[in-house]
Amino acid sequence: MKKRKNNFMKYSYSKNINTTFEQAEIFVRDALMEIGFGILTEISIHDAFKEKLNIDYKKYKILGACNPQLAHEALESESKIGILMPCNVVIADNEDGTIQIVFPKAENLLDITENADISTLSKKADELLESAFNKITS
Repeated sequence: MKKRKNNFMKYSYSKNINTTFEQAEIFVRDALMEIGFGILTEISIHDAFKEKLNIDYKKYKILGACNPQLAHEALESESKIGILMPCNVVIADNEDGTIQIVFPKAENLLDITENADISTLSKKADELLESAFNKITS
């Protein structure tokens, strides 16, 4: 079997912080709110796996973050862009006393559209997301 390369760094960036899972989620939500992003979706993998598969999985949450203005502009430029929205942010328990925070690299993820307007918007999104990411500390 062919071994796959890890492309994680191409589409996201992360850091580990020393805090509780619940506090990390508050930090992430607050940082996103400060830059004009709201949370449209929330998926608890822990809860879903327990309910659907009866598996005890670590705390792992996906927050679907969206900046309404950028989303509107993106949809005006490319009506099918919704398949790539919202920007997912992951909060994962490392089960060692640290929590991993993972943010997307919007430009790399949206490059697939080959649309110059979307590229410009994704750069704006990345600047905002990076500023939120940098505010999160343990």
